[in-house]
Amino acid sequence: MPTILTQADIQQVLGELKGWAWERDALEKTYRFGSFREAMSFMVRAAFEAEALNHHPEWANVYDRVTVRLATHDAGGKVTAKDVELARRFEKISWVG
Repeated sequence: MPTILTQADIQQVLGELKGWAWERDALEKTYRFGSFREAMSFMVRAAFEAEALNHHPEWANVYDRVTVRLATHDAGGKVTAKDVELARRFEKISWVG
């Protein structure tokens, strides 16, 4: 089972990940794009990153917004290093804040 991050670890990570929050035992962020097409483009790119890590987000799309929720199912739905790595990858491919 992956190691669950402590609250202190998570707070440190949040200082590095702009716009992310710790909500309901998960890392969460809502990205707002210029259009539905841009939001879908991000989701497709993000899906490749998730697949490469074999770690998949809970997410939702409403028009120009994509809300991402990251927690590790194998760790009882808590935040692990896998979630942090995926959040960092999403930040690298995103062109919005």
